[in-house]
Amino acid sequence: MKQLLVYGASMLAVALGGAAVASRLERKRSEVVLMNPTYDFSGQVALVTGASSGMGLATVEAFAASGAAVVLADINEKALQVATEKLTSVGRKVLSVVCDVSNEAQVANTIERAVAHFGRLDMAFNNAGIQVPPSDAADETAENFDRVNGINLRGVWACMKHELQQMRTQGSGAIVNCSSLGGLVGLPSRAAYHASKHGVIGLTRSAAMEYAPRGIRINAICPGTINTPMVSDMLAKQADAMKEIMRDQPIGRLGESDEIAAAVLWLCSPGASFVLGVALPVDGGFTAH
Repeated sequence: MKQLLVYGASMLAVALGGAAVASRLERKRSEVVLMNPTYDFSGQVALVTGASSGMGLATVEAFAASGAAVVLADINEKALQVATEKLTSVGRKVLSVVCDVSNEAQVANTIERAVAHFGRLDMAFNNAGIQVPPSDAADETAENFDRVNGINLRGVWACMKHELQQMRTQGSGAIVNCSSLGGLVGLPSRAAYHASKHGVIGLTRSAAMEYAPRGIRINAICPGTINTPMVSDMLAKQADAMKEIMRDQPIGRLGESDEIAAAVLWLCSPGASFVLGVALPVDGGFTAH
């Protein structure tokens, strides 16, 4: 799978930035050696939204490999089935639920089913999100604004709300909300998307202060440009995007989904027991640029 992702990104680089850029990207990726710590999440249950591909699927696989039972939630039923079958085929404990996170009733049902099936909920990665096409702020449609905020912000709010209802009865839990580098900076033509991601950070910090005394840690992660299907689709539609990304990317490459999963697992682990209310950039140095 990783070879396919690297190949896809390289083909995009050829189309958008030339063969030289593609060669540099492949060379940079070949130098990446992930030396992740190991965790024992045996007896614990992890929920991931947007779980059928990209960062969500990588995180599900990492939780499962660390012994956790996993709940996959995604709007794409076919992709969800494929991901579920892949995990069950290697003996993982899995529950999958088709869920549109912008619909609170579906979110509530997902959490209820998770608890009914596994008896508890210990960790959650609220990852589901979308992009919308770039737009001049004066020309942004209300439909685009409502759609991106309905999923990226309201969806995270709904998931966190119902996860907390279960976790507060347990007196423990860890939640990671997916923001973005777009939650930390501003960029032209991205006002609606960035509004949704800035909102996730405000939501996270306020809830973290409220629930820290109750034994529940809440943090946000801010991925940079990660080699996922959503980013590949964005780059394919925007001719100059890859050149701009490489110009502002000190590390000189896209991130990989495994690198986001590693950060999420750390935030959910005892190793991050004194970490709460943070918006952690995992962006190859973009926001430090």
